[in-house]
Amino acid sequence: MVRSALGGNASLGRGPRRLARFWPACSVAVGSTFSILPIVTEVGWGPDFGFLMLIAWRLLRGDVIPAWSAAPLGLFNDLITGVPIGLSIFVWTASMLLLDLADRRTMWRDYWIEWLLAAMLLFIGQLVRWRVDTLMGAPYEFHLIWSPWIISVLTFPLAAFVASAVDRWRLGR
Repeated sequence: MVRSALGGNASLGRGPRRLARFWPACSVAVGSTFSILPIVTEVGWGPDFGFLMLIAWRLLRGDVIPAWSAAPLGLFNDLITGVPIGLSIFVWTASMLLLDLADRRTMWRDYWIEWLLAAMLLFIGQLVRWRVDTLMGAPYEFHLIWSPWIISVLTFPLAAFVASAVDRWRLGR
């Protein structure tokens, strides 16, 4: 046992990667840029990968992305995706505040509760976007928001896995 502890692969002296505190925000920004892939559809079906990554990071580690950073990340998402300026800023900031409130109210969480929280936040985000689109003169039926929401909920585990893998990498584990 002592010899294995003294082996050459010990992680003593290894710290976090350089610029480790910026990697979570960079992964959210990279998630936002997935929406510019050249996929042509009549109605948006894909999830908002930036919002998925933001929720995944916030549920994984509440301290790496502070609540105030949701506004600049939301602005970046608004500029990249082409939604009205302020929509992602509002939804992402409100989501961060709701998750802060949920952290204060719950004594413990498991994976299923986190998935339920993510599903509720993703539905609220889709609902707000549907309402803003309707107010801006681009009405579409309410049932058309179900497919992007279901796809978003089903891809949340993938976003959580990517966030945990980036977290392990950035911390040097």
